[in-house]
Amino acid sequence: MGRWEPGARSRLAQAALELFIERGYEATTVADIAARAGVTERTFFRHYADKREVLFGDPGEYNAVFTDAVAAAPADASPLDAATAALRAAGEWFEGRHPYARRRAAVIDAHAALQEREQIKRLHLSEAIAGALAARGTAPGAAALAAELTTVAFHQAFACWVAADEESDLGDIAVGVLAELRALAR
Repeated sequence: MGRWEPGARSRLAQAALELFIERGYEATTVADIAARAGVTERTFFRHYADKREVLFGDPGEYNAVFTDAVAAAPADASPLDAATAALRAAGEWFEGRHPYARRRAAVIDAHAALQEREQIKRLHLSEAIAGALAARGTAPGAAALAAELTTVAFHQAFACWVAADEESDLGDIAVGVLAELRALAR
């Protein structure tokens, strides 16, 4: 595949994951990833800062799935009801991505540096959700708490979802986890 063909970013992500699984994260170089994807190293660095980032995609796009759903929730929705809408939207966004997500999670779980990056991604998601809730008029403290509960629910649901052999409805799992958190708080 020539470097001028479209889809370089997704080819790089797929190539990186395949190589990380085949050779291990540490043994895989940017040059290896670029070669597998059929692009130059320069093209790799136009899309990603380093080989770690290739596993984390576009954080803006990812966060927007949640924040757009919070913003679109009915005006009278409580912060946790808006969070429920965000969890359902995230479930829809992940439809069909189970095989990739499952393999990606295995690579991340095997490396502390990648786990750290995943936690940073989670923190940014929580901050984005809190901002979206605050923009709806939720008090800052309540927005931060609801956002943390949302990210905890999603993280727990995602772990269950990728552990399953077959794809199920991630949104349903996440909403169920949030319901459990609500019940615990009563």
